[in-house]
Amino acid sequence: MSHPPQPGQNPYGQQPGYGQQPPQQPGYGYPQQPPQQQPGYGYPQQQPGYGYPQQGGVPHGGVPNAYAGWGSRLVARIVDGLIIAVVPVILMTTAIEVNGETVTIGPMYYIGLLLLLAGGFFFAYLVGTTGQTPGRKMVNIQVVKESTGQPMGFGVAIARFLLDFINALPCYVGYLWPLWDAKKQTLTDKIVGSIVIRKD
Repeated sequence: MSHPPQPGQNPYGQQPGYGQQPPQQPGYGYPQQPPQQQPGYGYPQQQPGYGYPQQGGVPHGGVPNAYAGWGSRLVARIVDGLIIAVVPVILMTTAIEVNGETVTIGPMYYIGLLLLLAGGFFFAYLVGTTGQTPGRKMVNIQVVKESTGQPMGFGVAIARFLLDFINALPCYVGYLWPLWDAKKQTLTDKIVGSIVIRKD
């Protein structure tokens, strides 16, 4: 025995008719919109300085992509050389006496030599602790360790000073190397891992 349909009930017990939709969750049955993207999603995240190439090892130390040119390095070397060498060279040359085939070296020669070495070690100390010597400060450049972007420390700076003769072998090619090197390094710079940059 059938009962009359209750109000609001489909008399045939069927789903809502064609064209009618049952109650839906918000947005159900419609194409789902992609989630909102975060700014820059899907694109490589850029650090400050977008658009500039990064050098290996440099980003970690915060070193700017501003290697010192060969000319400024040459000027700094000449100025530093004059500061530490003028007095010792005068002492050394005046201490040498030549009489025919006899060469006599006076004690002032050795004093001049010691002063020259002391000046070189003092400048190495300055490079290790501040990255600058008077000549480098004048042309606004600085020697730093490539991996950190900071002064290299006294020990490495001394090694750099002592190994500087490598740049002269052969035919001073090591001193000319920054002219075509991507990081403008001398051969000694490559050995100890140092770079010379323009200082802001």
